[in-house]
Amino acid sequence: MTGRTQPEGRLRVAVAAPLSEENRARVRELEPRIDLVVDHDLLPPMRWPADFAGDPAWKRGPAGQRAYEEAIDSADALYGVPDVDPAALARAVRANPRLRWVHTMAAGGGGQVKAAGLRPDELDRVLFTTSAGVHGRPLAEFAVFGVLAGAKDLPRLSRRQRDREWSGRWTMGQISRQTVLVLGLGGIGRAVAGALQALGATVIGTSRSGATVPGVSTVIDSDRITEVAPTVDAVVNTLPGTEATEHLLGERFFDALRPGASLVNVGRGSVVDEAALARALDSGRVGFAALDVFETEPLPVDSPLWDHERVLVSPHTAALDPAEDRLIAELFAANATRLLDGHELINRVDTVEFY
Repeated sequence: MTGRTQPEGRLRVAVAAPLSEENRARVRELEPRIDLVVDHDLLPPMRWPADFAGDPAWKRGPAGQRAYEEAIDSADALYGVPDVDPAALARAVRANPRLRWVHTMAAGGGGQVKAAGLRPDELDRVLFTTSAGVHGRPLAEFAVFGVLAGAKDLPRLSRRQRDREWSGRWTMGQISRQTVLVLGLGGIGRAVAGALQALGATVIGTSRSGATVPGVSTVIDSDRITEVAPTVDAVVNTLPGTEATEHLLGERFFDALRPGASLVNVGRGSVVDEAALARALDSGRVGFAALDVFETEPLPVDSPLWDHERVLVSPHTAALDPAEDRLIAELFAANATRLLDGHELINRVDTVEFY
């Protein structure tokens, strides 16, 4: 199939990640100029929504692998990073000079593109997009859950219940009287800010552009977070993992934080220095942490975060939503229309900072 000529005004798309028959029909309905190249038998079975890597026990045989790569090498665009593997992405870009666009399933798909180690000319030739925005509402709900759990002292409640102790009454924190720092005001950060503001919280947000965002009372640059740390009751990270954001939340920030503040991480694990966080939790500088992402995943069994009574560990599952696969397919179809009509694509990967 490699080298097949594509009719003018159409887009040949190799489905490199699991895509249900229903969602394939949805893509074709939304953009009839797409020709999908898909063989369901060459794609791994999904174990849950958005499980694009699929069952790790499933393997293609040599003939199946050749057929899979031939389909990829015949396409103008890829729906998904092949096998969610940066090395396979690099192979696809180099083997197929007609490839114009790759859509990654993850909101943080820029990390996969960076890991592929593509040359500057390859990054210029192929457009890369992510599924950012699809996960905004589910992650905003988890963020609100984490902020609420900290305000209401969920660890104390759980401990008392476990010990069957009917203790004296105590006052709980009120979100409507709290100030929350939201790191990053992209699609997820905006959804988080809106949800918290609806509960009456005062929201401070970080943004490099400094643009006004609904629900955010003050927008600051990320280099000022230590300055505002003593004034906040909770911190929600939504930032991607880049060189600029690595360990942004470290010893210096935690030392400046208002004692007992909560931390919620729904961005990338590399933004938080987990060793510094563990010390801040032990000292009480951080009163509660709800973490959906970690520096190393799966979280190592010897991590002190597993056993810390003021930590809630979520196995990178807060974004999962039964509608996620359909929403990604619809986003892909919308971008296909933009590509075919000569418009800028939504969620372009920055191939300098890879977010």
